[in-house]
Amino acid sequence: MRMRLMLLGGGNALGQALIRLGAEEDIGFLAPKPPESGWDPASLTQLLDDTRPDALINLAYYFDWFQAEAVSEAHFAAQERSVERLAELCQHHQIRLLQPSSYRVFDGSRATAYTEKEEPQPLGVRGQALWRFEQRVRAICPRHVLLRFGWLLDDSADGLLGRFLIRAAQDEPLMLADDRRGNPTPVDDAARVILAVLKQLDCQTPLWGTYHYGGHEATTSLALGQAVLSETRNFRSNLVDEVSPQAHSARPDAAEEPQHAVLSCKKILHTFGIKPRAWRSGLPSLLDRYYRHV
Repeated sequence: MRMRLMLLGGGNALGQALIRLGAEEDIGFLAPKPPESGWDPASLTQLLDDTRPDALINLAYYFDWFQAEAVSEAHFAAQERSVERLAELCQHHQIRLLQPSSYRVFDGSRATAYTEKEEPQPLGVRGQALWRFEQRVRAICPRHVLLRFGWLLDDSADGLLGRFLIRAAQDEPLMLADDRRGNPTPVDDAARVILAVLKQLDCQTPLWGTYHYGGHEATTSLALGQAVLSETRNFRSNLVDEVSPQAHSARPDAAEEPQHAVLSCKKILHTFGIKPRAWRSGLPSLLDRYYRHV
């Protein structure tokens, strides 16, 4: 890799997966420790003025964007100022910017897979914030890659998967929507995709724009929960017997979570040659890491 790569958010689950995968191929990242209060416009300005990397992967707010149960609007407003400043700095210093985003920019009213050409209509606070971040990056920094991911699964104790596993270990009924669909995407697979994109940018290929990626085989949240539960029995026995079906409209997060969140991955395949990987194959190593940490 000829480019000097900077990774904001090297301490979170996706950042750690990216560092692990990079190390296997002798690809290293500058992964600065964030200030006590987190990255803000002033600290980002100082950082990029001092370091001037060739490419920057912005995972600084990964947990809030992809894993947190709820995030305040004020929190996202502060992040928006930082994303805007980061885009300005990348444009000024001619740094390639790789920015993650999510299926949440869509409202879930489309039963077929979303392509990059579909007009975003986010539902909740998080989706609306992610859509604003995307717009800021596009308007300010032309040399960007926006990667919209499907349902990201990681090994963080308080993330999406962790919360499910905690509930599964309690002696209470467990319900998930059987009419909500998406692309489960283990964090190692997301890291593989980011690294593959970076390798092609390293070849000076100007493939800027927005791309979708989600694990192969779209499924329902109920079927995902059942698959996770089945695989988890290799690690724990004190789990609920089954996950019961529930309508999307009856779920407590129905107003914020798109019912149909399947992403079409044709563009990233045709442009970068990145093939979707089966999400089921990533569950054993993901759960192994989770149970080693808890």
